[in-house]
Amino acid sequence: MTIEVVRRALEEDIGPGDVTSQACVPASRHAQGKFLARQPLVLAGSGLLRIIYQERGGVEALHLLKRDGDWCAAEEVIATVRGQARTLLECERVALNFLQRLSGVATQARSFAEAVQGTRCKVLDTRKTTPGLRLLEKAAALAGGVTNHRLGLYDAILIKNNHIAAAGGVRQAIERARAKHLDIQVEVRTRDELREALDAGAVHLLLDNLTPAEASAWIAEIDGRAKVELSGGITLGNVRAYAETGADFVSSGAITHSAGAVDISFRLELI
Repeated sequence: MTIEVVRRALEEDIGPGDVTSQACVPASRHAQGKFLARQPLVLAGSGLLRIIYQERGGVEALHLLKRDGDWCAAEEVIATVRGQARTLLECERVALNFLQRLSGVATQARSFAEAVQGTRCKVLDTRKTTPGLRLLEKAAALAGGVTNHRLGLYDAILIKNNHIAAAGGVRQAIERARAKHLDIQVEVRTRDELREALDAGAVHLLLDNLTPAEASAWIAEIDGRAKVELSGGITLGNVRAYAETGADFVSSGAITHSAGAVDISFRLELI
């Protein structure tokens, strides 16, 4: 799947050929380049460089000086590459797009993970990812230090408010879901739903859109009978307050959907 994503990105950018490089750069010319962090960041997506250059050919050597999850200081070299100048030029934008986007996610994830240090709470990512890039963005979040939530609708059961409405109630939804023999998590919105879920044997609850004070009160009532995840409106600014409620997990879509691209440059020179 990763190779297909890279192929689509290369085709999108290069199409039938890089006309500028073909017009300006002799086919026989060789060069070397380096990827440079222009700001402090957590690296992710470095493994895609090898795939990108293998797809295009014409590269003699690629050296990764940093690995995914590594902290990079400003002006630190991430990787070097040597080969045909045209190849390095035509792959530049695709390589940077992947590195900048994925390292942005990893850097954002690291900030969330650091914000809850000292608590017993783990930070989870969500399915709020760029269509087609979920596995890459989930890998970037993991490299940044948070925990991956379910990858899709197929690998765990999360019973949300609309499922409860369609099933006819919390208990009915839980009892039917058990037939799938997968992990079951239940979203509850009221104290009555909370009690109904616990009475039905729920062992993993999702509490959505509560304030930290409300979450603390609900978690006190749960009293260890189920694992608790908090979600809804959780940002870098308030994640610590939610983590200190006694929750086992907090999840935030901001780790992926609101991560900004970091600044990485590519500098080429002739050899």
